[in-house]
Amino acid sequence: METIYALSSAAGRAGVAVIRVSGPAAGEAVRALSGEGPGPAREAVLRTLRDPADSAALDRALVLWFEGPASFTGEDVAEFHVHGGRAVVDGVLGALGRLPALRVAMAGEFTRRAFENGKLDLTEVEGLGDLIEAETAAQRVQALRQMEGALGELYEGWRGRLLRVLAYAEAEIDFPDEEVPGDLTRKLAPEIGRLATEIRAHLDDGHRGERLRDGVEVAIVGPPNVGKSSLLNRLARREAAIVSDEAGTTRDVLDVRLDLGGVPVTLADTAGLREAAGAIEREGVRRALARAEKADLRIVVAALRADGGLDGTFDMAREGDLRIVNKADLGRPGLPGVIPVSAATGEGLDRLEEALTGRIGLLAGDSERPVITRARHREGLQACLEGLQRALGALAAERETELVAEDLRLAARSLGRITGRVDVEDLLDVVFRDFCIGK
Repeated sequence: METIYALSSAAGRAGVAVIRVSGPAAGEAVRALSGEGPGPAREAVLRTLRDPADSAALDRALVLWFEGPASFTGEDVAEFHVHGGRAVVDGVLGALGRLPALRVAMAGEFTRRAFENGKLDLTEVEGLGDLIEAETAAQRVQALRQMEGALGELYEGWRGRLLRVLAYAEAEIDFPDEEVPGDLTRKLAPEIGRLATEIRAHLDDGHRGERLRDGVEVAIVGPPNVGKSSLLNRLARREAAIVSDEAGTTRDVLDVRLDLGGVPVTLADTAGLREAAGAIEREGVRRALARAEKADLRIVVAALRADGGLDGTFDMAREGDLRIVNKADLGRPGLPGVIPVSAATGEGLDRLEEALTGRIGLLAGDSERPVITRARHREGLQACLEGLQRALGALAAERETELVAEDLRLAARSLGRITGRVDVEDLLDVVFRDFCIGK
């Protein structure tokens, strides 16, 4: 096993930078740079680090030692907590690179070794990646729960129950002449049905976990010059969009990233919907319609007519959209389900933000139970459910026990692929490809 090293903290100037070494030569790396062997496990010691090539001082640093398997990777691990200036970090990395037993870690290799050594399953690895990338409190809670094993425990619990069911079916196949109850496999149907019901309920989650992880898409749509850009600026609390009395100012989709109730939200200001005069504006309207179609939620902004009534903008609204009338300072329509606001004065903005946060909470609300966070989880669960349903159908039709067992085996395999228990090699690159060096 090779010994690897890399900067484990973020690149750039900082008060402290962490350089990690993992593998059988980690202790030799400590001795080479500090002149002494590793200190007591999990106890920081202050050492002067020197370049083995010329004994030039590199830094006065804290050195921590984690003896395998009681470490993140399951191997011997050393960490150098050095001052975070570029010259110091480059000096220490350069010195490590000149040691013959060490090489630079590949992207995600520390975490990959943790997985291969049984310290993390694949869902925990993904949770760690999500925790590092978390931008909001709700994302942090979801990622931390997954990294601590909640999702993996749920799936492994289902897989364990499924393997017990499979064992009974296999017993009837392997020992046909033994004293095994002849109607045994039919008695398995209730447990298979319970598993199918639980997995089906888990899948029927409105994609809340994926929405929280990736963010909720909200599009502001409506006719030109109704105040969509002004509304976006109010919600963003900055001048993100150009505002003008001239209709058709917004020609393209403008995105603003917000944190609403702990959920990351991409708020999109779109071009005014009307019969466009020029090619550029027509393209803007096309993009606006496309963005509105794929958005998780839309804020539909209508205009007041001269007689105080509304134009026909709400005709395009779909169930769940927020219906807004801007310029409420000029008139207040008393329509049920419509929120009057004034982007100019701020009137009604509190009510709009409250309603928007509530809708987003329904779309990506936090749950005490583990939730699906990736498409590959959903695909594996769907394949498992299909296998269980085929097994139930085979039992009902009194088909051969071998066919029932094969469907159960495929269902268990689908669950195992999610946590990395089976078919690991073809999944590793998918899971680790987005990791940075040092993780």
